Amino acid sequence: MCGECGYRATWWSELSRHMRTHTGEKPYKCDQCDYAATHKATLDRHLAIHTGEKPYMCGECGYRATQKSTLSRHMRTHTGEKPYKCDQCDYSATLKCTLDTHLLKHTGEKPYMCGECGYRSAKKSDVSQHMRGHTGEKPYKCDQCDFSTARKSTLNKHLATHDGVDHYICGECGYRTTNRSALSQHMRIHKTYKREKPCMCHLCNNSAARQSELSAHFIDQSNLINHEKEAESTCVRNVQPRNLSPCSKKVKMEEEPFQE
Repeated sequence: MCGECGYRATWWSELSRHMRTHTGEKPYKCDQCDYAATHKATLDRHLAIHTGEKPYMCGECGYRATQKSTLSRHMRTHTGEKPYKCDQCDYSATLKCTLDTHLLKHTGEKPYMCGECGYRSAKKSDVSQHMRGHTGEKPYKCDQCDFSTARKSTLNKHLATHDGVDHYICGECGYRTTNRSALSQHMRIHKTYKREKPCMCHLCNNSAARQSELSAHFIDQSNLINHEKEAESTCVRNVQPRNLSPCSKKVKMEEEPFQE
């Protein structure tokens, strides 16, 4: 029995290995680097890093790993298993470290801080990415040109410009672009146009976002004819065009009381 924590073992060798967790002893040394381990099996797994050997393979996609536990975690991407559950909401994760990061959202804790400006984050990767703004490091390189960036997501967007495919399409007008943000910006034109059309034609349902667009509507010869018919049928003389020819440049809108 362990005198520190009460752990019991069947074999003395097993108890000896356990005791190293208390003493910090790591008798198994790597002969290629400074790594040391408590257990020989742990050292053996480490050595595979140096040899490049990856004996564990995924039967679904061929992914290979140096450790069985690493392969087990990978398999969850195929099975969809998420064994790590949040006890404060419905969130669940494939990896324990991912759950630990999620839990910080509930506590509000941001343990990782930028030494340059004091920026804090719940995720270490966020701070690492943030630091590139100070150092100017751009580790993500395009293999087709000299472009480089601090973010992988930015590189992915850039690569889309090389394949010649417009991945993002506007459902309103068919506008196409390789950039999602460019499409979002374009869509604002449609939203604004639908929401804000303060210039109204008093003889039909036409509306426009700008006065110049409404003027063009009146100048169109077919619209002038339709407006004349509408004015005659309703006995309302509220449009007095100065010139009804196709060369008309301006139509003056005036309201007059009906006269019999």
